[in-house]
Amino acid sequence: MLPTSKKRKAPRPSEQAPDLSITADDQVHLHAAGYNESPERGLVHSMARFRSAPLDFIREVSLHVSGTGWRSYDRIVGQPIFYSGFSEEMKTRVLSNPMLVSKVRELAAKRVDVEAIEGLLGEEVREGLDVRAGEKDKRVRRRVQIEESLMDVAETLTDNMICKMESKSFIRGAYYLTTQLLTRAYHQGVHVSSEEILRLRSVAEQAAKDKHSIIFLPCHRSHVDYVSLQIICYRLGLALPTVIAGDNLNFPVVGSFLQHAGAMWIRRSFGDDQLYTTLVQAYIDTLLQNGFNLECFVEGGRSRTGKLLPPKFGILSYMLDSVASGRVQDAIICPVSTQYDKVIEVDSYISELLGQPKPKENLMDFLSASSVLSLKLGRVDVRFHEPWSLRKFVNQQHDRFSQMPQKLDLKEERLRILRTLGYKVLSEINDVSVVMPTALVGTVLLTLRGRGVGKAELIRRVEWLSERVRAQGGRVAHFASQPTNVVIERALDVLGPGLVGLVPALPEETYYAVDRFQLSFYRNMTIHLFILQALVSASMYTKVKLGGGPEFQRISYDDLHDQVHFLSQLFRGEFIFPTEGLDANLAKTISSLESDNIIKVTRNPADPSKVSFVELSDAERETGRENFDFYCFLIWPFIEASWLGAMSLMMLTPPVGLSGEVWLDLKKVQDRAQLFGKTLYHQGDLSYFEAVNKETLRNAYQRFEEEGMILVTKSKGAKEPSTIRLSDEWMPSRSTTKSNIVAQGPLWLFAERISLSRREGKNRRDGSTVQNRVLSLADVVGAPLWEDGVLDHGALETEAVVAAKAKGKARRKTMTVSPRL
Repeated sequence: MLPTSKKRKAPRPSEQAPDLSITADDQVHLHAAGYNESPERGLVHSMARFRSAPLDFIREVSLHVSGTGWRSYDRIVGQPIFYSGFSEEMKTRVLSNPMLVSKVRELAAKRVDVEAIEGLLGEEVREGLDVRAGEKDKRVRRRVQIEESLMDVAETLTDNMICKMESKSFIRGAYYLTTQLLTRAYHQGVHVSSEEILRLRSVAEQAAKDKHSIIFLPCHRSHVDYVSLQIICYRLGLALPTVIAGDNLNFPVVGSFLQHAGAMWIRRSFGDDQLYTTLVQAYIDTLLQNGFNLECFVEGGRSRTGKLLPPKFGILSYMLDSVASGRVQDAIICPVSTQYDKVIEVDSYISELLGQPKPKENLMDFLSASSVLSLKLGRVDVRFHEPWSLRKFVNQQHDRFSQMPQKLDLKEERLRILRTLGYKVLSEINDVSVVMPTALVGTVLLTLRGRGVGKAELIRRVEWLSERVRAQGGRVAHFASQPTNVVIERALDVLGPGLVGLVPALPEETYYAVDRFQLSFYRNMTIHLFILQALVSASMYTKVKLGGGPEFQRISYDDLHDQVHFLSQLFRGEFIFPTEGLDANLAKTISSLESDNIIKVTRNPADPSKVSFVELSDAERETGRENFDFYCFLIWPFIEASWLGAMSLMMLTPPVGLSGEVWLDLKKVQDRAQLFGKTLYHQGDLSYFEAVNKETLRNAYQRFEEEGMILVTKSKGAKEPSTIRLSDEWMPSRSTTKSNIVAQGPLWLFAERISLSRREGKNRRDGSTVQNRVLSLADVVGAPLWEDGVLDHGALETEAVVAAKAKGKARRKTMTVSPRL
């Protein structure tokens, strides 16, 4: 039986189970919670032996290849996979899958019908006059021929797709190689919780008896994610999962190595390829029916911003369908959090977010990663949520929907279950995530006013933040008996002078953020814990920023409720919110901020349960709003990005004299939006440079499309780009005299509503001069969009345009545009 899921508060550091760490000396260390020195000493000793005693080093490698002791990997928990002929057996199972066979017959029959209509099978067949048996035989022969051809294609696709873990010698050698490389880069080792590992092993033993698969669903911040999980499973004796990976990594040499180590290659996009879609479902069915473990990244691609991305439902839907359809009895879901002191790829992430095209993976870039292997990147922390039954989850959701007054059709119910599954997994990943010291330091540096911070103040704020993380039910990486200043020094050493600088020749060590954009990656690792406090603080800021006495800075509950609702809807695709609903979440957050003495609440004398006004507490004012500002600083960059996204839509206002329904290239529009943001930042009208990052802007556009503000046609190929235009009701107007965009209308009011919670200060002020300058700049930056690549669909209602309009009309408007405050 699986253990029942219970919501537990995170234990205090002294109560936490000891860590296990896998290090470069090929040992698993059980040690008290905290950073330990032994991995570094073990690494130096191990590498010194390679230089001083090559024969001993060769002997050590041979122990892995031959399999001595634990290295033999013989008595694993799970289904047998490492034997000669495993790959061919899996291919046979997939190709004989009834669903795949049925789809091949269906496609062949359709093709024969098309050929008959086109006269390719003879005139009599085309006209339906196949009275002679010979003509009917011709049709049957052609169908069989097509079926054989399709099966040949399916066999080739299967061979390229499936993982080929069939050699123990290869796996042993691969484990040794990857462990040495990984623990050279992350010199403090790969850490896991001993309690979680014991629980996972117990669940795995029961799953193996029942022939159920464990589906590992980790977050995805680095290519190291799947390497670290494979190393943990190998070292602790669990069957290695098949890792579902994009075929962009399937390049020469590396692709074959990864496929034999557990990678399953799938296309980044399936399009309308029915054969390939069915083949992927057939392979997943085969894996789950036989109890083979799987690993899939619920976010799809790697997060370039440090926080969790919204779930991608593609592969998740195949796994859900396997169980919900009854083809698979059950599977065990295990959400996994992988956190890093420092992520190897962050430099390349920043380039991508600033608009540089993502380079195609190749062998030389892969080998060049060795340049970072000598760096001290700290440690990797992997945490496993309590596993649970997918069958039980599906049944619970079905029961819940069946009790609703308005019954859902099967398709709608399946979509809702899938969405609930995706967000449940993300929420549980957040629940078990560990906040690393580098994230603590990065968050503090980016949430303080001023150019820098003294060592004593940095220590004080890191300790305060650690306590706030624990109070929110989060986990802080184990410190053990190490004093905070030592932990901070380790974090600063890992971040390096390229991210955090030290001002020389001052009486106190003073640190400052060198690269705020890159440091924001680590700050975003903590934001999920404080998103509700951040939204309430940003909503209160609409009054606080007005200045004056306390009576002018208080906000009514109704106005606070409205702005929090607006912002929460705005960021619905950015963050994962508790499911209790707005009123309950707001009441809980107000109570929490009040108990922390950050805010003062005035309640209705007639009904003390109702809040009338909220304002900053006297104690918070006396400390310079440091805690209130902390929450604002967390959310301000995202508010800036949403405001930038809304203002960039002004570029979609057609020039004077242009008639017809004009659609613009979506990619070019988003590229110009980034350029617009960079210009606003350097001219002082945007406070945060990270607000121009591509991923956050893309999320904003997705949210605007959901609201029906913009209409988007989806691309069906490289020669047919996705296009965009403003909905008619959101279209700004132009002055009849100057032809400039007028600061009025729904889109302008929407941007103003966002702007109410934007940061003001010495770098930025709102006013008519600013609004005229920003709108004029939108026209200037957007002008090339109308000069190049204008697509006029007015005369021709294409299928994509019709679909975009229908989707726009069906959108549910959740964000009001007229500000109350």
